[in-house]
Amino acid sequence: MPSAANFLKKIKEKPLKSAFQKAIDDIIQDPYSGEPKSGDLLGVYCFDVFYNKTNYEIAHTVIEENYKTILIILGVLVVLVGIFYLGRIYLNKRNLEAQSQMYQAERWMEMDSLNLALNGDGNYLGFIEIASTYRFTKAGNLAKYCAGVCYLHLGKYEEALEYLSKYSIKDKVIGSLAIGAMGDALIELGRLDEGIARYIEAAETANNLFNTPLYLMKAGQILELQQKYTEALKLYERIKNEYPESTEGATIDKYIARVKLLMN
Repeated sequence: MPSAANFLKKIKEKPLKSAFQKAIDDIIQDPYSGEPKSGDLLGVYCFDVFYNKTNYEIAHTVIEENYKTILIILGVLVVLVGIFYLGRIYLNKRNLEAQSQMYQAERWMEMDSLNLALNGDGNYLGFIEIASTYRFTKAGNLAKYCAGVCYLHLGKYEEALEYLSKYSIKDKVIGSLAIGAMGDALIELGRLDEGIARYIEAAETANNLFNTPLYLMKAGQILELQQKYTEALKLYERIKNEYPESTEGATIDKYIARVKLLMN
């Protein structure tokens, strides 16, 4: 098995080399050992080698003539596993760095120092640079949402849309807030139909007692302004029927009565 021999020569760490050599010896003894794959990988067997908290896989196939065992894409599998493991460590480290920068930016945001929150002060980064520098981390992703909210409150609605649209939804609650904030920006820009669509999307994304009736109410009120009373009524009645215990549900009867009056 020349491919296996070539790979083993490249391993410098003796315990790891021994673990691979033992695994290869086991495969030679039983060519059908390992986990059989299916689909496009039908006929391939993967033998696990666990070493130093990393799981390697030796992929091999069996040629039926003389039961000769050939190890295929061995190096690729090991390299991919190693890259994934090292990549995860690197991203975790980068995420911790981003979180330490986010702390100060979030404090500025809470204090309504929005320009500082966006741009930093020279010692601490703002949300814009955090989002750019740490783009593949969870904190970097959250920084996009925070930057969008800051721009929204500063009245820079196009910039708000730019950052909010870049936020990758990982959490239903924050995701619904991001979509709802896009709705706010669109409404301010006079793009009412798009804003209403975002509010309804935010309501469906949240699917909870707090954000869902909030965004259904926002959508209903804009529909009223457009004199689309039938559509507004449907949303108000949904709040009444599905979320009667919400803040919006407590006062929804007066909205229903008003829109019915306007329909006559």
